[in-house]
Amino acid sequence: MYPLLLKAAVKERLWGGDRLIKEFGFESDSFKAAEAWVLSCHKDGHTIVKNGQYTSLTLNEALQKMGKDALGKNAQRFPYFPLLVKLIDAKDRLSIQVHPDDDYAFKNEGEYGKTTLWYVLDCDEKAQIIYGLNRNITSFELEKRVKDNTIGHLCNYVNVKRGDVFFIPAGTIHAIGKGILIAEIQQNSNTTYRISDYGRLGADGKPRPLHIKKAIDVIKPSLPSKPYGNVGELTLYPFGIVRNLAKCEFFTSELLSLDGKAGLFEKDSFMSLLFCEGEGTLCYSGGSMRVKKGDSVFVPAGIRITINGKAEIICSYI
Repeated sequence: MYPLLLKAAVKERLWGGDRLIKEFGFESDSFKAAEAWVLSCHKDGHTIVKNGQYTSLTLNEALQKMGKDALGKNAQRFPYFPLLVKLIDAKDRLSIQVHPDDDYAFKNEGEYGKTTLWYVLDCDEKAQIIYGLNRNITSFELEKRVKDNTIGHLCNYVNVKRGDVFFIPAGTIHAIGKGILIAEIQQNSNTTYRISDYGRLGADGKPRPLHIKKAIDVIKPSLPSKPYGNVGELTLYPFGIVRNLAKCEFFTSELLSLDGKAGLFEKDSFMSLLFCEGEGTLCYSGGSMRVKKGDSVFVPAGIRITINGKAEIICSYI
């Protein structure tokens, strides 16, 4: 087994921009790229291996050949690959939406629910996101507000800045505002229930579908319960700074601000490394690779690596 350098699955959406193409070097069939799925075994967008003996295989196919030990025991408890990592370029605002938890999603959609972490890589000066509600409401008021399309009046609008963190449990109303570049770490799910899309028309000239009943079923009608913004404990090391971004039953994510040489090792879980800035050299037993902004690397469980360089890296594991 060895670390896998991955090619992203790039998605175009009507709200997307071109920063993922111009700044990160992702390839797209269009001049826009809203999302880059940089670590994905999801049927709606597979990442492809770019190095070594598994070149041109999907990550899922490579994992089948490497065997379950590549996942580590922490990930083996899940019914299938548990993590999905994205870069999102929101030139325009996204719909107001919500995601279900595992119980509801498996029953109604046949896949995981969706708990999510957002890390703001960059944003316009007056950019905002919606994060939960601005007050507790009753289930009756929630249903009324969703059905008459006035739920936006009760949303918690947050001014954002570079480096902000938002942990979004399933059931939390949310939306990325325009002018925001985000790294998203989430459960391996593509289930989203739109509550409001501001009356926009899709590529077919028709309003995009809403999912009112399901959204009402899963929304938590309460204030956000998690700290957000400039949060996350910092730990100083000789090689740089590690910032804790999130730790939950589904994943742990940390931001490594690297300036030097760091050794990384996880015995019981694979690691996902997303290079948000900078460059360096990643070394492992039997080889090495150059890594740069936009690169995504899957490190099998039990594989020791070192990274030498100056870079901002989101490291996620189970």
